[in-house]
Amino acid sequence: MARKTNWAATVLLVLGSLVILFPLYLTVTIAFKDPREMARSIISLPRTLRWENFAQAIQMTSFFRSFGNSFLITAAAVGLTLLTNSMVAYAIARNMHKRFFRFLYYYFISALFIPFPIIMLPIVKETSAMGIDNQIGLIFLYVVYGLAFNIFVYVGYLKTIPTSLEEAAIIDGCGVWKLFWKIVFPLMAPINATVGTLTTLWVWNDFMLPLIILNKPEAMTLPLVQFVFQSQFSTNYNLAFASYLMAMAPVLVVYVLAQKWIISGLMRGALKS
Repeated sequence: MARKTNWAATVLLVLGSLVILFPLYLTVTIAFKDPREMARSIISLPRTLRWENFAQAIQMTSFFRSFGNSFLITAAAVGLTLLTNSMVAYAIARNMHKRFFRFLYYYFISALFIPFPIIMLPIVKETSAMGIDNQIGLIFLYVVYGLAFNIFVYVGYLKTIPTSLEEAAIIDGCGVWKLFWKIVFPLMAPINATVGTLTTLWVWNDFMLPLIILNKPEAMTLPLVQFVFQSQFSTNYNLAFASYLMAMAPVLVVYVLAQKWIISGLMRGALKS
């Protein structure tokens, strides 16, 4: 028996795809256009590909320096997040029967409901007073602020890992650290990929934390540099969109390559053994 087509769902999916793909199409086409073509039509394809738009955007925004800053901060934040947050989540997940660890779990989760503007001013004052209003302080804040969501997904995933494996290892004389790094952590590969990818997308695209923390132009990340040079790009959208496209390309590649890990990790983390 042939299945009936759900036209309402199909139409919604098509409209949703257009909402996402049309701005992306405009970004690509405008980035390659001559400024004179913008006056004739915005949505038309470029007659010739102007690669010099990208060269000028790179020069005006010190692109490679800001790209290096974003890459360094993102790589460090992701690495430290996976190492530290996974250990905290493991300690909580395996001790949820104890009141203190249940309190810690809900304490971390409650941070998800605190709006960032409320804590923004105290963050500025504290990081300045402690002398960490720099890239190191920014990396530390990303690791700490990621705890709330990461603990939530890690704990849910760890519940799907049978404790019998750990009990057998302990009987064989395996210590806690060796147990975690040799047995549990490798089994967490899917959720680590999920957390790592989501952290990468967040840190790379984040604007607010670098804006309030970093105070030196040479330490600026890509979103900050694009904001600073926005006034220069206001009369030349082609350079602006070329810059946006270059900044957006790495995270698009990361997401396309890792989307199956994100979905599978979150779905497995939502189940209980």
